[in-house]
Amino acid sequence: MATADRLLDLSGQGWVQVAELAAALLLSLAIGFERQVQQKSAGLRTYTLVGTGSALWVLVSKYGFTDVLGPSVSYDPSRVAAGIVSGLGFIGAGVIFMRRDTVRGLTTAASIWLTSAVGAAAGAGLLLLAAVTTVGYFLLMYGIRPLGRLAARFRPHVFGIRITYEDGRGLLRDIIDTVTAGGLSVEELRSRRREESDGAPLVDVTLVLAGATDLALLTSRLDEIAGVRGVTTGDALDE
Repeated sequence: MATADRLLDLSGQGWVQVAELAAALLLSLAIGFERQVQQKSAGLRTYTLVGTGSALWVLVSKYGFTDVLGPSVSYDPSRVAAGIVSGLGFIGAGVIFMRRDTVRGLTTAASIWLTSAVGAAAGAGLLLLAAVTTVGYFLLMYGIRPLGRLAARFRPHVFGIRITYEDGRGLLRDIIDTVTAGGLSVEELRSRRREESDGAPLVDVTLVLAGATDLALLTSRLDEIAGVRGVTTGDALDE
C-alpha cells in the first residue's frame, strides 16, 4: 500500500490524472456505444481504445518527461497531440471504402477523429470541453436527421432510362443532346452491345438522370430519333 501511495505521489500520477483518464474512457465509450448501436464498421471497443489512448498519450506528454528536464533540456508537449492526429490517419483510412461511385465510412472516420480529440482534451484536463463536445456529438448525430430529411426534399429527382439503338450510326451523341436539352444531367452511363435475332448489331445504353422533366415527352423525342429501336423507363430497368 505504501508503494502505491509513493507512486501516486509522483508528478502526473495522482488521482487527478486517473480521473482525467477515466473521463476520457467514459466519454469515448458513450460515442462508441452509439456507433455500435448503428452497426458501423468501428464500434464500442475501437472508439473506447482511441479515446483512452489519446488521453494517455497527452498525459505522458505532460508528465512523462519531468525527470529529464533541466537547464539544457526542454520539450514541447503539444507535439504529441499533433502526432495523435497524424497517427489516426491509418484507422480513418481503414474504415473508408469506395463502392462504385459511392464513398462510405466518412462519418465513421470523422467520429473516430473527434473521439481522439475528446480523449486528448480529457487528458489535458479540459474536462468541460471534452464533455460538451461529446454532448454536441450526440446532438449532431440525432438532431441533424430532420434537417437531412428536409434537404432530401430539395434533391433533384433521379431516375433511369434505357435506350436501344442500332450500332454503328453514331446515335449516342444525339441521345445525350436530346436528354440534356431538357435540363437533365447525366449521372451515370452504362452500355452493352448485343445482336438482334436477325444478326443486326444493337446497343443498350442505360442512363441515370437527375432533374425534373416530362418523362412521356422525353420518351417520345427519343423514339423519334432515326435508328432508336426502343425506350424503357422506370422499374422495368431492373428486369
